[in-house]
Amino acid sequence: MIHAVVHGFYDQIRSDDLLGPIFNNAIADGDWPHHLAKMCDFWSSTLLRTGRYDGRPLPPHLAIPELGEHHFRRWLKLFRATVRSVCPPEVAALFMDRALRVSHSFRLAIAFNRKEDTMRIESILEASL
Repeated sequence: MIHAVVHGFYDQIRSDDLLGPIFNNAIADGDWPHHLAKMCDFWSSTLLRTGRYDGRPLPPHLAIPELGEHHFRRWLKLFRATVRSVCPPEVAALFMDRALRVSHSFRLAIAFNRKEDTMRIESILEASL
């Protein structure tokens, strides 16, 4: 199920008008299989505590100067559509809970890295997507 979510989600990302250019500029065509495998490991570790992922997902995101809340909102909308189409409702809810937490954590770290006021960063709620 994780494989189906990750691959389905990134298929949407790569063709998205807002997110596609960012991801396609950051990840070369030949590097996508490695990236997808790494993301499967990430979600396996995040949801199932398998320990398969040992990377650092934040630094590549810090290197994208234009990354903002609207990007994270789109990412979450596409992710929600994917998990709802692939997973039973209770599993989709678990995926979304973790995705919302990751999004907030990344947004806080990006703001801190940019020396912005992190107190202004509010969690994106699923109901607001």
